[in-house]
Amino acid sequence: MRGGRENIQTVKNPCGGRENPFGGWHWRMGRGMIRSGINVNATGGAVRRSSERILVMQYTSLPDGFTIQELDASHLEQFNALLRYAFQVTEEELVQVGWQEDEIKQSKFPILESAHVLGCFEGKTLAAQIAVYPMQVNVEGALLDTGFVTGVATYPEYAGIGLMSTLIRQALTDMRGRGQSISFLCPYSIPFYRKQGWEIVADKMTFSIRDTQLPKHHAVPGQIERVPVEHEDIRRVYKYFALQQHGALIRGDLEWEEYWRWESDDIMAAVYYTAEEKPLGYVIYYIENEVFQIKEMIWLTQEAKYGIWNYISAHFSMITKVEGANYTGESIAFQFEDSEIDETIKPNVMARIVDVQRFFEEYSFQFEDEKLKLYFRISDPAAEWNNGIFHVTWKDGKTFCEKVDSHGAAPLIEMDIQTLTTMLMGYKRPTYLYNNDRIRMDYYLLPTLESLIPPEKPYFSDYF
Repeated sequence: MRGGRENIQTVKNPCGGRENPFGGWHWRMGRGMIRSGINVNATGGAVRRSSERILVMQYTSLPDGFTIQELDASHLEQFNALLRYAFQVTEEELVQVGWQEDEIKQSKFPILESAHVLGCFEGKTLAAQIAVYPMQVNVEGALLDTGFVTGVATYPEYAGIGLMSTLIRQALTDMRGRGQSISFLCPYSIPFYRKQGWEIVADKMTFSIRDTQLPKHHAVPGQIERVPVEHEDIRRVYKYFALQQHGALIRGDLEWEEYWRWESDDIMAAVYYTAEEKPLGYVIYYIENEVFQIKEMIWLTQEAKYGIWNYISAHFSMITKVEGANYTGESIAFQFEDSEIDETIKPNVMARIVDVQRFFEEYSFQFEDEKLKLYFRISDPAAEWNNGIFHVTWKDGKTFCEKVDSHGAAPLIEMDIQTLTTMLMGYKRPTYLYNNDRIRMDYYLLPTLESLIPPEKPYFSDYF
């Protein structure tokens, strides 16, 4: 039988690459960014700091005998066991990437310290869990607080009884209370997360270029230098890039630690410097079996781009091809004289707006017209506060959003939370979504939506 009463619990406050052995499953081994702030309850209200926290469960569709708790260091063994079981990680796989069992366990302490980790227990036995890391992402020039979902796992004997759906709803409630207006994740199952309100917002494109297809040399005034992979100039270039690039994760020390976690010792880096010794680009790579493998390549100017490709092409006698990943959302084939290169594309990151009203007010539209008034009707399968009609207006350079009961005689723009997210993130344009029956509206409003939403596609190269 499923319980229907409000479930109030007291729980202890949490204690204050190349080849991921967890494969494509949704699991993060490392740490997230540590943020300060007051505790919040499930409805977004403030809770005093203390050695205990009250969790007011808003969603209670759990079988009898099950409860939801925040995980802390005392749950480390169960947390570790569930992840190892769900993602089928063997000792041999850990050894192959240079990890020992004790190191794996130790690496999980920061998860319980830094993330908001919820577990569903039958008695004292952990049955399912979900972790949410507090991070920041550049969304059209605004640095928004976001909840990055990972560590999602359920034992098979507990599948199909609503445990994970309940955990997700509670996590969304908590994210809203912490002011995280949007959530990201690297999906292990796109259909599953779509049902919970997430949608694809960024792709990973891979490319393979034969040595004979490498670009010709372009004279540049600067030079490129090989540097240690943790060189400060790499961080400087990425920081400037991320502050300019829509969709980019803002990397702090912990994000960089995770970025390097699964890389072996033969990973290398090179930075492009101008004639004035200013770093303007870098490439992270390794060479194996006569293949130049690019992990990430970033440039801030065309000069730096040419300098980096000059450096790659200088390996001509050592390699037979260049392979890498491209996160810009655009094919790179057009940039080469011989454009018949091999490219693949696959969805890489999903997102969902957690709080529609807040996100509208934080979003950087391309223009503000005080005469323009739009009404959006949004449906959300997991966050009931997002269901309804939202009135969006602009005044004094600011966006205002109000949830209303009626739109009167004004035209209505209708869509689900998935469509709203992918549209405002720039992954799919309003016209495309309208033509594929994802938006219901009067056709004459399409040019207005197209002009409001910036054209940039998201760039997201991190994996968690």
